[in-house]
Amino acid sequence: MYVLFEEAGKFMAGRVLSEAESSAQVELDSGKRVKVKGANILIKFDKPAPASLIAAAQAVAETIELEMAWEFSPDEEFGFAELARDYFSAQATLEQQAGMLYRLFEAPHYFRRAGKGRFRKAPAEVIVQALAAIEKKRLLTEQIAHWATELSEGRCPATIQDHLYKILFKPDKNAPEYKAVVDASRATHIAPLELLQKAGAIRSPYRFHWQRFLLENFPKGTGFAAIKAPAISETLPEASVQAFSIDDSQTTEIDDALSVQGLGSGTVTLGIHIAAPGLAIAPGSPVDALGRARLSTVYMPGYKVTMLPDDVVQAYTLQEGRSCPAVSLYVTLDEATLEITGTQTRLESVPIAHNLRHDQLDAVVTEDWLQGAVDAAGSSVPQPLPALQAQLGFLYRLARDLKAKREVVRGKPETFNRPDYNFKLRSDAPSGSEPQGDETVVISVRQRGAPLDLIVAEAMILANSTWGQWMHEMGVPGIYRSQASLAPGVKVRMGTKALPHAGIGVKCYAWSTSPLRRYTDLVNQWQIIACARHGKTAALAAPFKPKDAELFSIISSFDAAYSAYNGYQSAMERFWTLRYVQQHGLTELVGTVFKDNLLRAQDLPLVLPVVGAQGLPRNARVRVKLGDIDLITLDVQGTLLERLDAAKVDAADSANGGNEALEEGDGDEDMAGPIAIAVDVTETTVPSGDNPTQ
Repeated sequence: MYVLFEEAGKFMAGRVLSEAESSAQVELDSGKRVKVKGANILIKFDKPAPASLIAAAQAVAETIELEMAWEFSPDEEFGFAELARDYFSAQATLEQQAGMLYRLFEAPHYFRRAGKGRFRKAPAEVIVQALAAIEKKRLLTEQIAHWATELSEGRCPATIQDHLYKILFKPDKNAPEYKAVVDASRATHIAPLELLQKAGAIRSPYRFHWQRFLLENFPKGTGFAAIKAPAISETLPEASVQAFSIDDSQTTEIDDALSVQGLGSGTVTLGIHIAAPGLAIAPGSPVDALGRARLSTVYMPGYKVTMLPDDVVQAYTLQEGRSCPAVSLYVTLDEATLEITGTQTRLESVPIAHNLRHDQLDAVVTEDWLQGAVDAAGSSVPQPLPALQAQLGFLYRLARDLKAKREVVRGKPETFNRPDYNFKLRSDAPSGSEPQGDETVVISVRQRGAPLDLIVAEAMILANSTWGQWMHEMGVPGIYRSQASLAPGVKVRMGTKALPHAGIGVKCYAWSTSPLRRYTDLVNQWQIIACARHGKTAALAAPFKPKDAELFSIISSFDAAYSAYNGYQSAMERFWTLRYVQQHGLTELVGTVFKDNLLRAQDLPLVLPVVGAQGLPRNARVRVKLGDIDLITLDVQGTLLERLDAAKVDAADSANGGNEALEEGDGDEDMAGPIAIAVDVTETTVPSGDNPTQ
């Protein structure tokens, strides 16, 4: 005897070996033996053979018209054999009964299952809806297949093009466009990205990178809702200084300025003046919400996405020719020994006399000029430098002294022997426009540690470390950056404790000098303002209290956003460097091998793997032939042509020690020096001395 039974939603048949009251042992055609519950046995028969019955039943099922079967079926619950006798005849054959079972089982939109072999007809209105859904699904399946075919043949359907970046970066795996790409990829055995490239879907490599960044970080776009910069309600005392800032020509978020008083008197007062949006923007306010959502300005060659709306920035930026609200740190020094004898923090309005632009002045403000070896009144010296020569000279002398003292704490000198690179993008587009990827790239070299850079960097380190220590002494929590040691692999971390920063060589370090560009600095400014206003009771009045969960949340969010922004900036610098190589038709490069067969180009900010460089010592100078450039993956590979020096690697580079790790991104911004990014028509600049890329 044979049985047809249901098991896990499938129909199988086999020979009964033994049968009990509630189950049976059944042998399938494959020889496998299974135990079948009695309730799952639907048909018992002696002939034909199980395989023949199943084949005949499936053939019969295809001939059954569902609409007619639905008409013949009763309103109450019924069995498949009953309906077979109504549909075919009272003497419905075994094959017809089994065929009806198959047909009913595969048509749940017409017949709902009510048990093993039992069914109930679906309401007419449900069938109409189900049939419409089935037809829609059929058409969609055909559409997906058509799109996949087009992609496989090297053509990109318009719908795929419209949804391109969402498919690549934020895919809805149930979307038909995504399914078409996956199907085409499987059919052609080509990765989806390569497939779309071959189909011409990615028309602009630059837009590819930009749209990916936007989808991941600014899904609602980079614009701001209309909002008014809040005014500062209190009346601030006017500072008796004439301050000046030092930035790139295109910097609009001027956060910091300097002043010097008392030269020649034996006691000099250095003023470090920081723009004070924290005096007007309250925690939890609408403007604060904007800053907290973005956490930092995003820099890239040719463009920037600001943390705050431009109208807000302009309300608090340290613009020359006006008196600006500021949080000022006054540092009193012995003019001869440069020993710090006292510090004081004031909330005040600071007259900004000059906005100096280092890209215009670096050629003039040299070490010789600062030390008075060059006549300050020379015809080649632009205004207002002659009047500032003594102040800048003192600041440079102080910066070198502060740097030397930090190096003693670090235990090794800072050596920055690689240059910075300025990027300029030239096009006919209006100023401020987003780059399109076809702009002409100009890359120029600027040696790290230029005098003006050093002046600003050391002043900001002094302010950040002094204010960080002050907040700690007042019992007011802040957001600190720390590094336990210069050992390889020891990273810079952010936290709420005032811990040493080994990379910079200070007891503690709290970013506080860029409140228009970094949200952590704005948070710390609120805390510093509380210290300035309330003194020893500041911990009670500060917006953020010790162990405040909000601070930890801000740190976590900032770390994630900052990492993403820095990654994109690095990618775009590499993109524009590769475009420069293409535009100038460069087929060969000269550079030095530094690790893992990687070459650092001599005159470009480019690192690439080199075939044939295995076994070459560190610092070996070589010439390589460039391979194909892929602007999507940002890949390029070189092939060794010749070694240009026969000398073996010396110990000079190894003496740099931990600095290599710092230059590769393990250090902090003021230490590693600025990475200036300038562009022509739509220029943005990473501000000097306070590099937000690390």
